Amino acid sequence: MGDPKGFLKIGRKPTPKRTVEERIQDYRYVYKTWPAEEVREQAARCMDCGIPFCNTGCPVNNLIPDWNDLVYRDRWHEAIMRLHATNNFPEFTGMLCPAPCEPACVLSINDKPVTIKDIELSIINRAFEEGWVKPTPPHLRTGKRVAVVGSGPAGLAAAQQLNRAGHHVVVFEKDDKIGGLLRYGIPDFKIEKWIVDRRIKQMEEEGVEFRTSAYVGYDPTTEELKRDFDSIILAVGALQGRDLDVPGRELGGIHLAMDYLVQQNRRVAGLPVNADPEISARGKNVVILGGGDTSADCLGNSHREGCASVKVLTHGPRPPENPDRLAWPDWPLILHTYPAHEEGGERGFSVAVKGFSGSNGHVERMHAVRTERMKDGKTVLIEGTDFEIETDLVLLAIGFTGPVRDKFLEDLGLGYNERGAIPTVDGFGTEQPGVFVAGDAKRGASLIVWAIAEGRKAASQADLYLMGESMLPG
Repeated sequence: MGDPKGFLKIGRKPTPKRTVEERIQDYRYVYKTWPAEEVREQAARCMDCGIPFCNTGCPVNNLIPDWNDLVYRDRWHEAIMRLHATNNFPEFTGMLCPAPCEPACVLSINDKPVTIKDIELSIINRAFEEGWVKPTPPHLRTGKRVAVVGSGPAGLAAAQQLNRAGHHVVVFEKDDKIGGLLRYGIPDFKIEKWIVDRRIKQMEEEGVEFRTSAYVGYDPTTEELKRDFDSIILAVGALQGRDLDVPGRELGGIHLAMDYLVQQNRRVAGLPVNADPEISARGKNVVILGGGDTSADCLGNSHREGCASVKVLTHGPRPPENPDRLAWPDWPLILHTYPAHEEGGERGFSVAVKGFSGSNGHVERMHAVRTERMKDGKTVLIEGTDFEIETDLVLLAIGFTGPVRDKFLEDLGLGYNERGAIPTVDGFGTEQPGVFVAGDAKRGASLIVWAIAEGRKAASQADLYLMGESMLPG
């Protein structure tokens, strides 16, 4: 490494954020740009650790020590070449990934880990600024046609890889714009949509064809897709939201979180909502159930819409503030504080929902009870701790149960596994020859970095099926 004692002399310094007062007035990206010299200093903390567990902690196996060293040596062009060797879209992961590489960092045994995610984002930002990211269309075409169903990160990664292998790739998206969750599920304050559009433009110039408002199963039909393409990649995500089966659930004002996020993203983009009912947090007493990324996205939107109050509640106990440094390769149990939590609202733990009540068909109260987590991991209700919360809007951000079981998946008849995902054979294949599955559709709701990793691997397997051999990394 450039400075073998860097980790002893330099402390971890995360990317600064815009002030709360400023950022809740708009939907722009929360974080500021890091000066290059500070990025180089943080990269110097990367140790000559012998076995870089960060590589295996990263689902796309990013060459993290390599590009940390290159950044420290001010060799940024080589750094982006190393980064793009394993990750098609490092700006997506640099903004949205929870960075499982960082708990795997050897330095985290007795100190704070290297700011891997922030350095990654700085590299790709510099690459775009310098004009180093250019379309790379294939030199030869194979004559094979591949349909990619779904345009989220898994579908985009698979499409770009297969196109670079020389196949003609068509991406089908049921919505009116490309991007999947990147477009309509994740708020602009986490990733502005011009970032997504920039990559889509690059892929179009490389030869990828995108078709929007194309709901496979209807237009085109499943039979037409099988007839017109030599292989199919299923990258349909896992967007079926988990619901609550409690009294009063049918009342108005109680919605799945993703329904709200899609509507709000469309408003921010200046697009028509086209939904009945329209969901808005403006002036409402909001309750968000769930404590993960989706919950935080709802929280940040609620602040920016101007809600009257907002509470974020989860049934589990409050996690510890500091991680167990010996947890890796398991994910460390820690209280994750997102920028949205810094912006206001209340957080509650150990709360279970018993039901809802209201008048005139609309929710007014949530009935809840305190819970306790037992030593065997089960959560039990504590008798005599019932309480009520007044609320006008309840958002259910309590996870996902797998892909939406629409006509296309019914036509394919591939079935579902215990996680509600599409079962696979021999890696990313299915029982139907030439049909492959990647991302959340395969593994259940997961991380964006897993989606990109699996999109790449599914592309490699599809290329092998089509050509008998593949030069794509698997």
